[in-house]
Order: sequence, then C-alpha cells, then structure tokens
Amino acid sequence: MEPTSALGGPIAREPTLGDQAHDRLCALLMAGQVAPGDRLSLRDLAARLGISVMPVREAVARLAASGALDVSAKRAASVPLMGLARFRDITKVRIEVEGFAAAEAARNRSTDDLQRIGAAEAAFRALRDDRSGDMARAVQINQEFHFAVYAAAGSPTLTELITPLWLRVGPVLNLDLRASPERLQKGQAVACHAAALAAIRAGDAEGARAAIARDIASAAEFIIARGCLAP
Repeated sequence: MEPTSALGGPIAREPTLGDQAHDRLCALLMAGQVAPGDRLSLRDLAARLGISVMPVREAVARLAASGALDVSAKRAASVPLMGLARFRDITKVRIEVEGFAAAEAARNRSTDDLQRIGAAEAAFRALRDDRSGDMARAVQINQEFHFAVYAAAGSPTLTELITPLWLRVGPVLNLDLRASPERLQKGQAVACHAAALAAIRAGDAEGARAAIARDIASAAEFIIARGCLAP
C-alpha cells in the first residue's frame, strides 16, 4: 500500500541509491550497451556509477527477478543469452504493442513530442552519413527514437509494457546495428524512422504503426539471419 500523508495524498519518496543504480542499469540494457553473454562485475559497475557495491547488488537482484539479468551462485551477473524461439516470440509481441503505441502517438502527439522524435530521427540519420562508424551511439539513439515515439502515445501503461520487452531485447539489438557501419547505411532503420516521423506528424496512425512494425521486423530478420542467437 502506498504511504499517505495526513492530508490523504501520497508521500513523495526520494529515489534511493538502489533505485538510481536500477535506472542506470536499465538504460544500459535498453540502449544495447551490453551484448548477450556479457559478464557484469558488480565492483566495476559500482565504480562506473560512483557508488558502493550494495546498491548495485540490490539493482542487479531486481533485474534478475524480472529476467533481464542472470545471477550465478557466486553472485556474478551476466546478460542472458537469447534463444531463437524466444526472440521470435518477443518480436511478435513487440510488433503488436509498439505498433499500437506508434499509432497512438500519431493520434496524441504534442508539439514537444514531435520535436523530441524529430531530433532523435535527425541524429540517427546523421550517423548514417558519418563514416566514423560509431555503432554504439547508433544503438543508443535508436532506443531514444523509439521511446520518444512511445512517450508521445501519452499512455504510461504502454510504457510499462514496452520497457520490460526492451530490457530483454536491447542487448540483442547489439547484433543488428553494431554488426557493421554498412548495416546502418544500407539497412532499413533510417527509412523506417523517417516514415514513422512523417506519419506521426501527419496524424496517420496506420502509417506510423506500419513503419514501426517494419523497423522491428527488418531488424529481427537480420539478427536471425546472422545465426547469433542461442539454439
């Protein structure tokens, strides 16, 4: 039960160090900054976040309970491997849920939403033309674009449904955009993002749904074709 004040309203709770570590680790997973099978040292994570090991251990335990991380008997954390059947299943769900969120974004977006989505789309498109090949940045901006679209739907419930899916699939997206700079330059992601932005600007719900569905499906097809998923 949520604590209440004498006036009957909820009492504001400051985020703990464990909460902050959890949020940072979620961002790490969703932005594809780690890959399936990567081992995560609690001490290294604590040093990276500038906090003690205890709140990091708490955050890792929360993510392990949700299936986003694995924890061994020796309390070592690792990013779970993704099996082909599981990946196909998550992809089907993502197409439906995230496609619906994009359609809602086309119906409900504000001027601020359009600015955020447009900025992420432009940044992603600029990386296509940047020959430095910063694929880690491409994975991160891809996630920022998608979540700017989903935030524009104006539904906290949708965000709560989509976030756990990305906690599981974010590391696997490493296997798509980080494959090579050519994947960003010649793949469909840039075109799909542009189509989604145009549809959301125009209030075209079905166009936005189709663009996001195509983006998710094309990335999944490439990852499956590479044969990198666990049998």
